[in-house]
Amino acid sequence: MELEKKLTALDRIYKIYDEFSAGLDVACEKTCTHCCTTNVTLTTLEGYKIVDQLTAVGKLGIIDRLTDLPHLKRYQPRVSINRLAELVAADAKVPPENPAETWGPCPLLKDELCAIYDQRPFGCRCFVSRQNCAATGFADIDDFTASVNTVFLQIIEHVDREGCSGNLIDLLPVMSSDNSQRAYAKDELKCEDSGLIVNWQLKVLMIPPEHRTQIEPILEQLRQIKI
Repeated sequence: MELEKKLTALDRIYKIYDEFSAGLDVACEKTCTHCCTTNVTLTTLEGYKIVDQLTAVGKLGIIDRLTDLPHLKRYQPRVSINRLAELVAADAKVPPENPAETWGPCPLLKDELCAIYDQRPFGCRCFVSRQNCAATGFADIDDFTASVNTVFLQIIEHVDREGCSGNLIDLLPVMSSDNSQRAYAKDELKCEDSGLIVNWQLKVLMIPPEHRTQIEPILEQLRQIKI
């Protein structure tokens, strides 16, 4: 798939989600950073978009904050969400993941503000909570919103199915390399060589039966995206 078509599709996906999330009753507000941890994951498509936009405004140096953090404890997925869905549907063995503990704040935070907020990946956009996380110690997300979030994660991976996924700390430095960008644009980026995992084509949507009718209008909007 042509890179520009992927980027256009990603913009549309973000817009559809923004329209959905605008109707949610959330406690999230500026400088609320309890969910901004070292556990954020994203796809190479999202990483490419972030790097491209930071380059355009002369702020690519922001990613330098990540280049010296290989020791930092963080969540590093072993399989992508679409691969996980396929394994679960087949009742196959699922590789164990390392615990997604809150090991510390995202290194892209400065003065409790996100340095890439306008370019943030979906993994950050979908962190919404009905209550202040500081009071509860966790995000309070209703079951339907959680299902919607999962579907969007699956769709984004499907659009980037020739690419990779990984922790933000690992992926953004890779995508800031000219060589990686060129390889990615040709669908030739080697995920394992870059410390990332392979993306997977969407085969099974993880939607509970009780949410299928309610989510259908959102799915219809997503179906209109030409990829």
